[in-house]
Amino acid sequence: MHAEPVPPATDLVIPPPETLLAMYETMLTMRRFDERVRDLTAAKSIPGYTHTYFGSEAIGAGVMAALAPTDWIASTYRCHGHAIAKGVALDAMAGEIYGRVTGTAKGKGGSMHVSDFDVGMLGAFGIVAAGIPVALGAALTAKRKGTGQVAVAFFGDGAVHQGVFHEGAGLAKLWNAPVILLCENNQYAEATAIEYHLNTETIADMACAYAMPAERADGMDVVSAYTAAKRAVERARSGGGPTLLELVSYRFSGQYEGDAQAYQPPEEMARWRERDPLVTFERLAPERGVSHDAIEVVAGRVDAAISAAFEAAERAPFPDPESLYDDVYVSYP
Repeated sequence: MHAEPVPPATDLVIPPPETLLAMYETMLTMRRFDERVRDLTAAKSIPGYTHTYFGSEAIGAGVMAALAPTDWIASTYRCHGHAIAKGVALDAMAGEIYGRVTGTAKGKGGSMHVSDFDVGMLGAFGIVAAGIPVALGAALTAKRKGTGQVAVAFFGDGAVHQGVFHEGAGLAKLWNAPVILLCENNQYAEATAIEYHLNTETIADMACAYAMPAERADGMDVVSAYTAAKRAVERARSGGGPTLLELVSYRFSGQYEGDAQAYQPPEEMARWRERDPLVTFERLAPERGVSHDAIEVVAGRVDAAISAAFEAAERAPFPDPESLYDDVYVSYP
């Protein structure tokens, strides 16, 4: 059997209602953005492969809420949710997915390569686990310069079998770097269920090989994700070094849009659907001080923002063919 959702923690740090509502707005923006991406991909209206974040919205929103705007993240090819939560502009993201000149990479990167250094989004990496050394480099730079910044490397459960994960973990501990190795355990490495590829009981267990602090938390509840990330961020920022953080969620979407998902049992999907991050937030909202009227206001604002971003992208021009080699090489003085 696949791992069950992690039981809710009893030591949660509940942010004030306005912060919770902002987290919900972030999650809903992720969901609505990727719903539009899913529909456009099915209609073959956008080029290339797309990977949606359905089911893990609480992780991106919770982790980013625990970071400062000046902190850094390195993402994966499933990057839309991370980018939204880190503050990348929706119209620039939509423009990139459409391959238009208004995109974050002027239309040359596409869905899997959204980045924006101005908000701390170091990049989205198509190679599994490739963001780990990038985040580690940013963390080492912050330590050497004494900036107090923290870096987070996002990766999936399948990435723990890449050599660079182990190299990165070893160096992170050796350098006592302010980096968080954040595994989004969504139960599947492409189409391979976690019980077929993991040798340990949990991914967090792997931290013992590097004498590194680790935590495993519920990735379907944004407050749980926020609480665990907050502890890891505070440890890193205070000089306590790296943390391996495993946030357990479930991938409702396929490995890519168009994936038939025949390897995911329907009863398993239904069981995890009961813990959908948005449904979980809405169910717990009243006891956490957030009204359903406030949630409805947020929903209207999100829908308007998503529509505006994609409409702008559709109107934007394609890059000039003569710009093909622009921004490929860096010329240093």
